[in-house]
Amino acid sequence: MDLIISNTSSIALYEQIKEQIKTQILNNKLKDGDILPSIRTLAKELKVSIITSKRAYEELEKEGFIATVPGKGTFVALQNKERLKEILIYDLENKLEEIIKTAKCLDLSLEECLEILKNLYEEV
Repeated sequence: MDLIISNTSSIALYEQIKEQIKTQILNNKLKDGDILPSIRTLAKELKVSIITSKRAYEELEKEGFIATVPGKGTFVALQNKERLKEILIYDLENKLEEIIKTAKCLDLSLEECLEILKNLYEEV
């Protein structure tokens, strides 16, 4: 599993780990049933606390991306990827709604918003 975390990012470490694992699952880099490193191993590899890696795994499990089997390990959940994608799109729509409200408060036109989105999309 290839994860890169940044100590200088404003995004919490557990959130960085969670989002990268989620992305790898949705992009099929991690497949249904793949075993993930233990919480301790992940913490050691990323040089983060066990609490940080535990929180990332707990959040992923809550969202249905991974499952832990006591005594066996943590695995990519055998879930419907389309359903998980729908959940993520729903979250994205809610975030965009908040951004649109802010843009309207700033009197930005749709064209200006699209230009900002396009520029950011190309940068990332």
